[in-house]
Amino acid sequence: MIIVIQCTDRVGLVAAISGLLAKQELNIISMHEHVDNTANLFFMRLEVYGASDANDLQYNLQRILPEGALIKVNPLSHKKIIVLVTKEYHCLADILVRNYFNTLGASIQCVIGNHTTLQDICSRFNIPFYLVQVNGDNTAFEENIINITKQYEYDYLVLAKFMRILSHSFVSRFPMQIINIHHSFLPAFAGASPYRQAYERGVKLIGATAHYVTDELDEGPIIAQQIIPADHSLTVHDMVKAGKEIETAVLAKALKLVFDDRVFVYKNKTVVLE
Repeated sequence: MIIVIQCTDRVGLVAAISGLLAKQELNIISMHEHVDNTANLFFMRLEVYGASDANDLQYNLQRILPEGALIKVNPLSHKKIIVLVTKEYHCLADILVRNYFNTLGASIQCVIGNHTTLQDICSRFNIPFYLVQVNGDNTAFEENIINITKQYEYDYLVLAKFMRILSHSFVSRFPMQIINIHHSFLPAFAGASPYRQAYERGVKLIGATAHYVTDELDEGPIIAQQIIPADHSLTVHDMVKAGKEIETAVLAKALKLVFDDRVFVYKNKTVVLE
């Protein structure tokens, strides 16, 4: 059983939680916690073993924790996702392979693309693919995507190199449910063509960032990042090629953290309890 808690900090929280679990004969297998002293917030993720009713445990935790505490007891260990793509295959291919071998930590319900480029690879993995084209009307485009999502149960939308800017109206329908992979080490080089921006700036490091999508372009809470060294010998093409490897790895790591309920969001930040 997994328990995740986010609440106002106060003295004795760990002791109170541990005592309650002991009374219910639940053995703590692992426990990770963090206190943000500036915001006075407490974060905890526990794995416990033993027989207990999840609803009853949540009720009892709510009684001993500060008012307004956010508690999840035994959230679904296997999530469901819908993937949005454009033309680039590397992130989608990695997700499809992990899904096929049951190592993704989630099940792909369908893939939605605004080009047919990746339809064939989805067919090879027996994953439904929906083509939704823009045709100059962004509102209709997004409504078509929303209508497709309504056909499925899902926990998250994953933008696996989906090269479209989503409107405020769309994003607001999926609060902290949209995960994006951006091809730069944010906050540097947000927006379009970050590798060209990096090349022209002569950077010595390039990277990738997985983050939640919010109204501000490429400024949502960061889940995972990675960098590699770069130098003057690299062309833009070299940077793009190297960057694809990082993007794939960073997105995979971010998804695992989210699916394992290790990511807490507050304000525009995350706490990741690994």
